[in-house]
Amino acid sequence: MPAVDPALVIGALREVADTVILPRYNKLDKEHVRSKTSANDLVTIADEEGEQRLAVTLPKLLPGSVLIGEESVAKNASLLGHISNEDWVWIVDPVDGTLNFVNGSDVFCTMVALTHKGETVMGFIHHPLSGKTIWSARGEGAYVSDASGAVTPVKTPALERNDLAGLTAALYDKELAPIKGKFGRIARSGCAGHDYWAAAEGRLHIVSFRKLQPWDHAPGLLIHAEAGGYARMLDGEAYSPGRPTGLTGVLAAPSQDIWANVVAVRQMLVG
Repeated sequence: MPAVDPALVIGALREVADTVILPRYNKLDKEHVRSKTSANDLVTIADEEGEQRLAVTLPKLLPGSVLIGEESVAKNASLLGHISNEDWVWIVDPVDGTLNFVNGSDVFCTMVALTHKGETVMGFIHHPLSGKTIWSARGEGAYVSDASGAVTPVKTPALERNDLAGLTAALYDKELAPIKGKFGRIARSGCAGHDYWAAAEGRLHIVSFRKLQPWDHAPGLLIHAEAGGYARMLDGEAYSPGRPTGLTGVLAAPSQDIWANVVAVRQMLVG
């Protein structure tokens, strides 16, 4: 059984979307947006207030749990230690794809993962504009819940061929740059949540990232795996939300065979 009723988490995400995020969509004033590390690394009032709201609602669903998010960690990096040191941890990103959100694109989402002793056990990606949520609980498959509450199972389609020319890839890792031209198409949304959602449903085949902040990947990688996909770090190790970022990137594919083929082609080209 899931650690928490998924419907309660989805309800919390919809409440934040309706009261904090959507009222700011296409209505952000200049004073509600600021840069963090670069001109493209933005934070908005929706990010900050959304995280504050989730910090109140989500821990109530699981007594004894704690919450960390992108904005709280930006102020206190030591909070990342909670993932390995606390039993139950909520990891949240109220607006994933902030640059898209600021520019009026519909490609943004809210991401939440629940970890237990450093292992991701539940993941949620909510699209505020459609009201849909893709989610999973470890060992129980992946599902999409729509705005009416209807739930549909998600299964990553099997591919008849595994050559790179037939695959669509979202590459955010410079280690895979040498094989960029080998894929049939490159499609980067600028939103990790949307990329993982597309990969789980088979609309996107390869997703790679070098920057591995846990709020960007813990929800999506669990959902992708529960839908039938396969992901590993480029060094072959399993992904862990508590793993230090920057050591190597993560690569997600529809199957282990396709994952291995991507790695083999890269190795052949770089030596």
